[in-house]
Amino acid sequence: MIKPEKSDIKVFIKFELEEFEILKENTWDMSESFGLDRRIEMMTGKRKVSFYNWDLECLENVIGDLKTTPVTESLYAKIINGLDFIKNSKSSIE
Repeated sequence: MIKPEKSDIKVFIKFELEEFEILKENTWDMSESFGLDRRIEMMTGKRKVSFYNWDLECLENVIGDLKTTPVTESLYAKIINGLDFIKNSKSSIE
């Protein structure tokens, strides 16, 4: 399992119910995600969820192939915004 370091940045994302259901339906594709699939299976969708860069990269790969509906496009946009936030936060620290 990947252990976060002090310099690793978390992003908190709140998913809509439809987006959350899409994530749960596609956890089978997250087998190499170091527990992300189990985390998503246990989530209820009632609060924001924290993700690290490697979590979001996995979600980007899974959801990027599904961008066919407005719901998946919205979900993909949230993931990309999270990745951009981490990237911009790291560049401002350096």
